[in-house]
Order: sequence, then structure tokens, then C-alpha cells
Amino acid sequence: MWPLATDKPKHLLPLAGHPIISYSLRALAAAGIKEVFMVVGFKGEQIASSLGDGSEYGVTIQYLHQRRWTGTASAIEIARESVGNETFLALYGDLLIDQTCVNTVLGKARECSKVMGVVRLKQEGKSEYGIVELKGDDVARIREKPIAKRDSGILINGGIYVLDGDIFRSIKKTSRSARNEYELTTSLQRLIDGGQVVKAAVVAGEGWMDIGRPWDLLGANERILSNLEPQLKGTVESGAVVNGPVFLGDDTVIRSGSYIEGPAYIGEKSAIGPNCRVRPYTSIADEAHVGSFCEVKNSIVMAHSKVPHLSYVGDSVIGEQCNLAAGTITANIRLDEAPIRMRLKGKLTSSGRRKLGAIIGDWVQTGVNTSIMPGVRIGQNSYIGPGVIVYEDVPANRMVLARQPLIMKTRKRRL
Repeated sequence: MWPLATDKPKHLLPLAGHPIISYSLRALAAAGIKEVFMVVGFKGEQIASSLGDGSEYGVTIQYLHQRRWTGTASAIEIARESVGNETFLALYGDLLIDQTCVNTVLGKARECSKVMGVVRLKQEGKSEYGIVELKGDDVARIREKPIAKRDSGILINGGIYVLDGDIFRSIKKTSRSARNEYELTTSLQRLIDGGQVVKAAVVAGEGWMDIGRPWDLLGANERILSNLEPQLKGTVESGAVVNGPVFLGDDTVIRSGSYIEGPAYIGEKSAIGPNCRVRPYTSIADEAHVGSFCEVKNSIVMAHSKVPHLSYVGDSVIGEQCNLAAGTITANIRLDEAPIRMRLKGKLTSSGRRKLGAIIGDWVQTGVNTSIMPGVRIGQNSYIGPGVIVYEDVPANRMVLARQPLIMKTRKRRL
């Protein structure tokens, strides 16, 4: 998730004005689960500060701190004293799930005290998820990522489980994986190999999404906005048009000449326009500004960021406190229209998206007439000078400048 999760956990990145993890909490509450133990690590204090006691989401949260980040099995182990020998539901915090997804897993748990939620992967190619093999509806084998398998019908680990006290005894006997982590899936496989039954609950893909890469934020944002409840709390000036489902926060102004196409979310105390266009599946956070003759399409603009005039932001994620100068363009499609690739962990990785713009960290500024090519990421607190065309990722805390040579010749004076 670099550069968006440099100084904050990715679980707090916003989707339609709310942190990613809040949607899972609401799904749990809707399914009747009210007591939550949340195991936190990186910047855990930010998560606790943001979510509080959980009452806003219909649950009560107790925070458990994982001091050493040594894998998912270790995280579950931390909850041992809290849950005791009771049956409990566990899920990864970077998932976007709905109530139906939770109910499917809980329903299967009526048959067995150990359940693993699995998702049918429809796309072909190499799977980047753990693969689950079944015998009937029993889990027979779990293989960790990645494996090369061209099969549109494979089942992947959904990261949602119903477990009991047996898992803690298995964790104690679990050794480190090839990734040097204690994997929960390894502990589950130990139980299966020992003769215990682990049932599979096949979860519909529409109710489940893993948010592990920057472009996943755009997909998740689209899902959330597809179910947006429109509400106009702010001010829409005469001459502005709001068309379709749009949420407009308190003290936000849509100025004359602006055209807002829903579904779209615009937070509190923001200024939109005059004379700009906000296209569908755009989320604009609190105290942001999109100004004159700008167009923002299918993008996320985070809090306190500004796109003041004459700019285009398409299929992009803009971090907090950014300022895009006049004429800033985020290109979002290749000339050959091939899927956009992004460099992740040193390797070019296909996003699978025909359109994907820039991923920009917090506190980034651009100069006038900056052009950012598809799939480029810019690290936080970097400055892109005027007239620069950015073809590759820019690390954090950099200044990127370009200066063209000037040729000056004497010109005859006009009479």
C-alpha cells in the first residue's frame, strides 16, 4: 500500500468517508456479533484513537497489542486469554465484507466448531492468495500463496474463520513458514492432518474483497458507493447540478457551474467548483477543494487536499494535504490500452485494470503542467516541479525538477 500507508495503518484509509475496517465492524454488528477483540500492531494507537470503544459501529472493542509482528497465528495466539475455550469468529482487518458474508460463515458453524470461509476466484492466472482444496464441504488442504495455476474456478482463503480452543494448542506446535512467519493456515492444516474436521463456507465474491494493493482501494470505493444513501447536507448554489446518488457533508459548498454525477461522496467543509466536474465513483474527503475547470473521475481525494484549477484526476488516489497545481494531469490509460502495470516490491505487476492513474502519498505538491503517467506512485512529502513528466515511481521526500534549455535570438524591432 505504499505510499498511502506510510504513516498510518492501511485499515484506516478512507472509503466514502469511513476507514476500511469500519465496514467490517458494521457487518459484524449486523450479524449479531457485538464483542470484538482487535489485535493491533503497526501504529495501533491510531486505530484505537480512530475507532474508540466501537460504539459508533454497534460493537464494543478491546485492543490487544501484538508487540512482535510474526504472523497471523501469533496474532490469534494473543487473543487466547480473552476468548478462552469459547468458539469465536476471526477475520483479517484488511477485508471489505458485508453481513451476508459473515452470516454464511456463521451458518456453516452450526454444523462444525471449525469453519474456514473460502471464495471462488473467477479470474484466470497466478493466484496471489492461499488455495483451499475441498472434499465435499470439508477442507482437505491449504496451500499458501503464491502458486501458478490457470484455473478460473479455484477456491481461495477468504481470511474468515470460526475456531475454538483447539487452534491455540495447534499454534503452539506450529513452526515458521518459508516467509519466516507463524501462519494460521499452517495451524489449521495441522488440525486437519490430525483428523479434525474443518468445514468450508463458500462466500460470495460480491460480499468479500481483499484490500492489499493500491488499486484495490478504487475497487472497494466503487463497491461502497454503489450502495450509497444520498443526502445533501451542504449547499448547492444556483447553477450547479447534482445528478444521481450523492452524499454531501455539512458546510460543504457546490459552487455555480459545477456538475456532480453520482454515485459520489463529498465530505464536510469542502469546496467544489465553480465550473468543475465530479464524475461517478469519486470520494472527496473533509476540507478538500476541487476548483475551477477541474475534472475528477473514479478517484479518492483525501482530507485537506486541493485540486484548485485546470487539472484532471482520473482513476487515482490522492493522499492527505496534497496540492496539485494548475495543469496537473494524471494519465490513466496506455496508448495500447493494455492493463496498467505498477511496480510492487520491485516487480512490475499487472493491476488488471484498463484504467489506473496515480497513487500519491500525503503532503505531495506538483508544479504547473505536471503530467503523471499511468500507474505511477509518488511518495509522501515529495515535490514535482513545473512541466515535469513523471514516468516512474518517486520515493518519499524528493524534489523532481526539469529545466529545458532556452534558445534566445535577437529579433528585429517592429516599426
